Amino acid sequence: MYLLSCILQVKSEHGINQVEGMYWQPENAIDVVAMGTSHVHCGVNTTLLWEKYGIASYDYSGAEQPLWMTYFYLKELYKYQTPKAVVVDVYAPARFKEDYQYDWIAENIYGMKFSLNKLEMLSVSAEPAKIPSYFPSFAVYHSRYDDLGKEDFDNFFWDWEKKESFKGFTPYWKREPQKRPEISTESMDTSGDGMKGLTEKSEKYLRKIIAFMKNKEGKLVLIAAPYIMSGEDQMVYGRMAEIAAQEGIIFINYNEYYQEIGLDFEQDFNDASHLNYWGSCKFTDYLGSFLASDDSIPDRRGQEGYASWEDNVQAVREQLASWGDSGN
Repeated sequence: MYLLSCILQVKSEHGINQVEGMYWQPENAIDVVAMGTSHVHCGVNTTLLWEKYGIASYDYSGAEQPLWMTYFYLKELYKYQTPKAVVVDVYAPARFKEDYQYDWIAENIYGMKFSLNKLEMLSVSAEPAKIPSYFPSFAVYHSRYDDLGKEDFDNFFWDWEKKESFKGFTPYWKREPQKRPEISTESMDTSGDGMKGLTEKSEKYLRKIIAFMKNKEGKLVLIAAPYIMSGEDQMVYGRMAEIAAQEGIIFINYNEYYQEIGLDFEQDFNDASHLNYWGSCKFTDYLGSFLASDDSIPDRRGQEGYASWEDNVQAVREQLASWGDSGN
């Protein structure tokens, strides 16, 4: 049953592999974990953080992940890791307003191990009548026989080195020019209610994330990773900034630092919502400089037990070589 499950379970680098891959990481080895939506696993470049700053990082994220799922991911993470910093991207509450967000929900469910924590996550993420569509996972994917490919047979415990070397980062390789957004913050209402602001459910779980981290040694940093932001998004980030100030935590909207990051809107985006590989390098370099300024986050290069981060670098280099440096 275990081997059959390894073959049949759904694999996806939009969230399933990220949550499943966390269980293969060396215990208490991750110093920085980035959480949230696909803006994390496409934009936070774990290979650059390692190569330039020696930061042992992991992208523990899922497509369009709402904050209530991020909260339960956080609880799951701390069963296995004690990071020095937790970076949470808050794009989802800026853009998605429904209390149940089904478009990408499966990406945030299938990879997580069965536990009371997972059941609690399901209870707030899906209406009772829809839970059987996602849980138990084996009941959902047990009939995938016609969909199987080569990658489905590289998913066993003896493939542990490959699994351990995956750090969640999933680079995009397309180059799609974007128009640089011009957002004015003057006279903007940041109170955040209704469909334009921060919803009640999102604010509730944002505060639960903050409260959870106040009982941990790791530092919480809220961010908005670069993308083509709208004025309504900025309204939510204004409210986020207010909450962060109230709670005494850091919030950085990196969409206010396009120039400092050095983003090229003709070259550095895969689409309006995601940086491509080259954009991720620029953004992550800027983020990494901020993280490395914290003395509690060590440079792990050359230390025993961190070879898998070197393997991660090699794996992404091979992807880069296969695409060519032109990005075409």
